[in-house]
Amino acid sequence: MTEESGAFDLEHNLEQILASPTYRRAEDDPDFIKSPRLRPMRLAMELLKPEVVHEAAGINSTIVLFGGTRVVQRSDAEARLAVAREALAASPDDPDRQRDVRIAESVLAKSGYYDEARRFARIVSENQAKEGPKDHVIVTGGGPGIMEAGNRGAQEAGAVSIGLNITLPHEQAPNGYITPSLCFQFHYFGIRKMHFLLRARAMLAFPGGFGTMDELFETLTLVQTRTMRPIPIILFGEAYWRRIVNFEAFVEEGTIAPKDLEILSFAETADQAWDIICRWYEEHAIPDTSPIHRPL
Repeated sequence: MTEESGAFDLEHNLEQILASPTYRRAEDDPDFIKSPRLRPMRLAMELLKPEVVHEAAGINSTIVLFGGTRVVQRSDAEARLAVAREALAASPDDPDRQRDVRIAESVLAKSGYYDEARRFARIVSENQAKEGPKDHVIVTGGGPGIMEAGNRGAQEAGAVSIGLNITLPHEQAPNGYITPSLCFQFHYFGIRKMHFLLRARAMLAFPGGFGTMDELFETLTLVQTRTMRPIPIILFGEAYWRRIVNFEAFVEEGTIAPKDLEILSFAETADQAWDIICRWYEEHAIPDTSPIHRPL
């Protein structure tokens, strides 16, 4: 530079070079990694990381538990009902308070499902090998409610269990019963879905909401279309599911075949569910020579 334009500040310019995002190595540049152009790489990494961990931990197969976050253990459900009734007592004519009490009563009536999910996970996990490769490892969405019950039952049996959490707009923390080295956090729902099913040998769907429906119908579709090999799919609590979904109406409307209903089974207790799984594999005699299904 000329004297008229001022002296060139070499030291300041070097500081700017070192501080520039372009000088970061690609793997150390969060702005670059999180950019839209890098989405394919993020998808690949999110698929690969749990796969590497599962292989290192010797996870051969899993049993998946889905269910509502609001289906909680009895003591918690009773406490919530007490709060709802107290609020109603203060405003007895408020329709919203009346509805809150009805909902709290319904949640309390479903608290037994928490106990059965916990018991089922314990039954399955008690047969899990303490050393070496592991089969029928309980995997949940990692959150509260039925998911917590599943991880809790496995923990009580002294076995490992998996939690596949998802990043949501509202805060979601993993429940405290997941094996720490097998708890994952996903950004992409699609990749998370794949990891639910890649090693699945059975799926149990307890009463739940949209998330449970999403996972259930995703799995039903994959089995129906033979995109993945068949597995026992068990709906826990037949009365709930019959009220929420009219499966026979699909047949009557001609949108599914009658035999498609054979994909589903119903159970009311942990023992029934485990018996369905055992009998299903005795009847189908599907060879289990690979740790994963055909690619989804």
